[in-house]
Amino acid sequence: MIQVTRLDGKIYWINPHQIESMEENPDLTISLLSGKKVVVREKPDEIIDRIVKYRRKIGINQEL
Repeated sequence: MIQVTRLDGKIYWINPHQIESMEENPDLTISLLSGKKVVVREKPDEIIDRIVKYRRKIGINQEL
């Protein structure tokens, strides 16, 4: 799970394997495979860095 911050300041954790897409307009909206959308304070690069860190932590090291 990765930590994100909702616009109201509440901390929330999401499963990065469930992220389908991210869209910045101007706030970052994360769309999950379930169809749920989460609007967060973080920038896309921050979320990507957290996903990479999480994947390394659980032993998924894919070369891009």
